[in-house]
Amino acid sequence: MRTTRRGYLPEYETTFRDKSLVTLREAVTDALFLLNRGHTLKRATTIAMEHYQLTDHQRLAISRGIASNDEIARRSKTMLPKETCKDATILLDGFNAIILMESLVSESPIFRCMDGAIRDLANLKGSYHIIDKTEHAIRLILEELDALNVAQAIIHIDNPVSNSRNLKMLILDLAQHYRTHVEVHLIDACDKSFYHHPYVISGDGIVIDYATTWIPLYAWIVQRYQQDHPVWLIDFEALSQQYRNMISL
Repeated sequence: MRTTRRGYLPEYETTFRDKSLVTLREAVTDALFLLNRGHTLKRATTIAMEHYQLTDHQRLAISRGIASNDEIARRSKTMLPKETCKDATILLDGFNAIILMESLVSESPIFRCMDGAIRDLANLKGSYHIIDKTEHAIRLILEELDALNVAQAIIHIDNPVSNSRNLKMLILDLAQHYRTHVEVHLIDACDKSFYHHPYVISGDGIVIDYATTWIPLYAWIVQRYQQDHPVWLIDFEALSQQYRNMISL
């Protein structure tokens, strides 16, 4: 089994700490100004990247962290509170959830985004390997589902991705020790399998937009986890405050 720090590169120590966060705040302000005036997310973040000489990873972080006023309003309407999870059957985006949790326990940068989701910088790119953090990541998810008294969790995993079957077996093995009933399905078109369904758990903006309702489970896990563990959390709600102050003048 690989010993890996998921979602981490040494350059992040420079690009996502200290003075770099000041630059990110300025870039977020500009990108939000453009985004809320009709520019595409890609165009808005690219302009900000070029102006502030950001790295590609900083631009990617901003693109995942910010959201337009319309997106925030729309996603807020379909976001479910904790109490609605009791006795519910939920649909969980397997790779999305587990990779995020692997980044969390790896102490890699994760982002509290403006729409209420938690995201990271790790990319699947069609290949996945179980690492030394995977079991811990799965347990964090299962523990939170039990704490919410979820009745059943149906986990969808991208079938074409390498080691998807091995991950399925690991999840099912660990799930035997928790109250929530767990099913794991290997799906060829995983993202679309969540469209028009309620009680969806994912950090993917497109999945959230097409789900009937969604659950910010990752945010609840991070909130609980950081009580006893170090977490490298970059808060885009805070980084966007300068923009909000500007438009309120």
